[in-house]
Amino acid sequence: MNPIRFLEYIERSGMESRRVISRDAVVRGAMRQFAAAGSIDMQSLAGDLAISRATLYRVAGSRDALLGEALWTLGRRLLDVARSERVRRGPDGVIEVSQIFADRLGAAPPMRIFIGAEPETAARVLFTPSGAVHRRIVLAQRDVFIEAGLSVADLAARAFLYVRIMESVLYSDLINGRPVRFKTAEGALRALLTAA
Repeated sequence: MNPIRFLEYIERSGMESRRVISRDAVVRGAMRQFAAAGSIDMQSLAGDLAISRATLYRVAGSRDALLGEALWTLGRRLLDVARSERVRRGPDGVIEVSQIFADRLGAAPPMRIFIGAEPETAARVLFTPSGAVHRRIVLAQRDVFIEAGLSVADLAARAFLYVRIMESVLYSDLINGRPVRFKTAEGALRALLTAA
């Protein structure tokens, strides 16, 4: 069949050519949408990327997974900024990074919109394996400990506990309906950093 007749056949039969798209391109599109709206609408995102919803789900896996990627990307960027602004070492340096990160994340409109509009989804994506955010931030927190020159026992376990305390501050409205100030949690964070 010659190429022109083949194209006519595709148009008549309603078949569409498949557009190949990378996971990175999907995540970048999701990040743009999340930054603009504080959420991800899969139908709208598929249209923005000029792919079908089926292709979007095939590449992304699920909306929760894609939200997790967007939240992790945002979190990683804010954590990188906090790390670059750190001037202290040791426990004070870790606390400094955490304070900067908490301030920046708390001021991020997309996060406030997302948590306010979709609290159940936010909890699932942030705290459970469906979004993979928690696991990644624990690993990043362990790296912050190492960069600050900490040498404490059970670094991975302490990073996990440290992140859980930070989550209590960052997402206190989501967890218990009222804010918890960073200063309130600072003693518990320091105890994890200095205990033998």
